[in-house]
Amino acid sequence: MKYDYKKHLILSDSSIKIALATFNELGPDAILFVINRSGQLVGSLTDGDVRRGLLKGLTLENNVDEFVQPNPKYIQRGNYTIQQIIGYRDSGYKILPVIDYNGVVVNIINFRFLRSYLPIDAIIMAGGRGERLRPLTDTEPKPMLKVGDKPIIEHNLDRLADFGIDDFWISVKYLGEKIKDFFKNGEGKGVKINYLEENLPLGTIGCVSTIATFEHDHILVTNSDVLTNLDYEQFFLEFIKSDADFSVATIPYNVNIPYAILETQENLIRSFKEKPTYTYFANAGIYLMKKEMCERIPRETFYNATDLMDDLIKNGFKVTSYPLRGYWLDIGKHDDYIKAQQDIKYIKF
Repeated sequence: MKYDYKKHLILSDSSIKIALATFNELGPDAILFVINRSGQLVGSLTDGDVRRGLLKGLTLENNVDEFVQPNPKYIQRGNYTIQQIIGYRDSGYKILPVIDYNGVVVNIINFRFLRSYLPIDAIIMAGGRGERLRPLTDTEPKPMLKVGDKPIIEHNLDRLADFGIDDFWISVKYLGEKIKDFFKNGEGKGVKINYLEENLPLGTIGCVSTIATFEHDHILVTNSDVLTNLDYEQFFLEFIKSDADFSVATIPYNVNIPYAILETQENLIRSFKEKPTYTYFANAGIYLMKKEMCERIPRETFYNATDLMDDLIKNGFKVTSYPLRGYWLDIGKHDDYIKAQQDIKYIKF
C-alpha cells in the first residue's frame, strides 16, 4: 500500500501548536521527524518530548526545534542490513525515517503496514507472450490478466512491497505499454519502478544485464506469472545465513511409486523399498543473488536463469535451494488460471 510518509515531517521552525495538531491527525502513529529547509533530518518529536519541554518552561509559542530529540534512530538508504531492521522492529521501533547519503528524508517506514524493509532490488519478468493462455492473451499481456480483483503482476508487486522492497525493475515486451500505463513510475504504489524494454527476446534473466546500477547489493528476480505467499524475509535470511551467491525458491514435488523398488547389482538384489515416495525440487521461478552475479549475464543475448545457475555451479559459486513452504502456483495454462481464481479466495497473504 502507498504510505504518505510526508505527514510525519515537520519543519524545525514550525510552531509547536502545528505539531500538536499533527499528532492529533496521526493518531496511533503520532511521531514527527523534524527537518530543516533542505529536507535533512534534524531530530524526532513525540508528545512526550512536548510534555518534557513544557515542564522545563517552554510554552506553546515556542518552535519545534526547541523541543526536538536530536538523536533519532534512522535507516540510510542503500546502507543497512536486514539484521538492523529486525533489531529495530523487535525493539519496538514501529516508525523510522529513511535518509539518503545527504541526510535528506526520502521515506518513512511504518511496521504497522510493512512486514519488513528488505535491502533488495526486485526485477519482475513480464515480457512473455503467454501463448498457452490464448485467446485471453491476444489483447492483454499475461501479467495483466486478473486473479480475483487485480492483475497477476500486481499481486506480485504488492507482496514484495509488503516486505519493504521499493526499488523495482519490470521487463516488458509483448503489449508492454499496458503494463507501463497501469503502474507508471510506481508512485501510486509508494515505490519506484523502472522499465526494461526487450526489443528482442532475452530469456528469463537476460535483460538483467542491461541494468547499469542497483540501489542494493542483493537482487531478487521473479517471474510475473506466479501466485505465491512466499515469506521473502525468511528467504533472504536463509540466503544470508548460508552465504549463498545465488538461491532458487523451489517447490517440493513428490513421486509415489506403487510398487516395491529393487536395488540390484549384477542381477543380485541388494535391497528393496516397498512403494517408496521420492521428493524432487522444482524451480519456482524466484531467485535471489548477490549483485555481482549479474555481471556474468551476457549482454543482449537470450539467456535463461537456468543458464546462469549452470554457469555458477560449474565455476564453483554457491547455489542453494530454498524450499517454498507456502502457496505457489505457476499460471501457465487455462487450468492454472481457473485454479488461481478459486485459490485467491482462500490464500492467506
